[in-house]
Amino acid sequence: MKMKKEIQGIVEIGSKPIVERTASATGTLHLKSETKQAIVDKMVKKGDVLEASTIAAIQAVKETPRIIPHCHPIPLEGCKVDWEWEELALRCTVHVSAHYKTGIEMEAMTGVSAGLLCVLDMIKSFEKDDAGQYPTAMITDQKILEKRKG
Repeated sequence: MKMKKEIQGIVEIGSKPIVERTASATGTLHLKSETKQAIVDKMVKKGDVLEASTIAAIQAVKETPRIIPHCHPIPLEGCKVDWEWEELALRCTVHVSAHYKTGIEMEAMTGVSAGLLCVLDMIKSFEKDDAGQYPTAMITDQKILEKRKG
């Protein structure tokens, strides 16, 4: 006897009302002191780390439905990326807003991920040890801070 398994595609949201939605997410990248100083002094060969990583975060927010299969394309109305040093950890916080039928927390989380990964990509040469490893560089504490509807 064959069993048929139905796999859910994109969740039906056609009958849901359009309401204001906001979401914020955050995460940190732990670095060596030399790396922090290179970022602060704008001495990274690949360019301005925070500027490039902000652009990466914004692009990722807009591309979330292409990255996460079950996310709906959402007409985003706002995206803000904040950077803050917490000793040797660089915190990225992304705030997203829209009026739509479904939440936007995945967009905020995707933005944080891409922003921090862009930083890491740009500063790898500072973090790499003699064995070619990254013993200090570590992305942590990624989480949704807040999700609001209505």
